[in-house]
Amino acid sequence: MAGLRGVAAPALSAWRGRSGRRYVVGVHELAEPDLAEVDEAVVIAVRRDEAGIAQAVSIAATGKGPRERLHRNWLARARQEGATEMHVHRLAEGENERRAVVQDLAADTEPTNA
Repeated sequence: MAGLRGVAAPALSAWRGRSGRRYVVGVHELAEPDLAEVDEAVVIAVRRDEAGIAQAVSIAATGKGPRERLHRNWLARARQEGATEMHVHRLAEGENERRAVVQDLAADTEPTNA
């Protein structure tokens, strides 16, 4: 437990896909250092409207390999679209499952509270 001191747990939320499945996510600031530490996850770039409702700007699957990593241009495009947060889903196991989550979330995605 000593190793956990001083490290705040990320806020949690969830997104519901077209299938009706809920995907629990950690909510993080959209920042390059945080982005560099994300591997083997589904990442949702998020902006908030005037009422504070989350809107997905971009959804991507990431992996450990250099070709699977998110790149700075993804971050720049997300920021241009008004994204200020990244929601990270780490529970998908394997590349195929991550791709399936991205497809499920790609259309008609609405956030739900976890």
